Amino acid sequence: MTDPKTLLIAVLIGVIPALIWLWFWLREDKENPEPKGLILLTFILGMISVILVLPLEKVASIYITGGKISLVLALSFMEEVIKYLAAAVLALKSKFNDEPIDPAIYMITAALGFAAFENILFLIQPISLQETTVSLLTGNLRFLGATLLHATSSAFVGVALGLAFFKKAAVKGLYLLGGLIFAIALHTAFNFYIIRDGGENFLRIFAFLWVVTIIIILILEKLRRMGASTAFKQIQGQV
Repeated sequence: MTDPKTLLIAVLIGVIPALIWLWFWLREDKENPEPKGLILLTFILGMISVILVLPLEKVASIYITGGKISLVLALSFMEEVIKYLAAAVLALKSKFNDEPIDPAIYMITAALGFAAFENILFLIQPISLQETTVSLLTGNLRFLGATLLHATSSAFVGVALGLAFFKKAAVKGLYLLGGLIFAIALHTAFNFYIIRDGGENFLRIFAFLWVVTIIIILILEKLRRMGASTAFKQIQGQV
């Protein structure tokens, strides 16, 4: 059993980085923010989705024997699909998903909830052994980039849905598929290179994630303008 103090420290250290990132991403939609309650529920659903994916990953680790890359790909596939479902079950179906930027915000929120719970699980053992610092600095550097990885990979799914926001359902499906494929590829590449290099090139890989983040921010600005332009046209039509 994990003692309450260890669990509390793990929760604080695991959740706070995710909340900081959430605050950062929510600023991209500060002109027309989503309901705080819906954001909170989506974040919690993202956390719960970790519990759903863990048994699937355990089964995959037993039965997938095609090599390291095959297993990493399978795990990335499971996590990206589960994160999408965490956002889709409530937020993406709500009436508050009414602008092109909204799917990206909800996807990022679910992903950060997922990352927060994953971080907690990762931290419990080293904290209980009083080896947190050593653990983070030796071979477990993936922890430092996991939160950003989950946010950026899921953001591409949301961006794809945003770009197809005003398109027909069939086209939206194709965009969603493309977004998931890109997210899975990014997730797989990050995990594979971290595992292969033992964390030696972590800073280089982390820098690449920052470049991807900047690209996403630029695309979100485009989505925000798409929403503003549509709203303006609707107002003109009513005048």
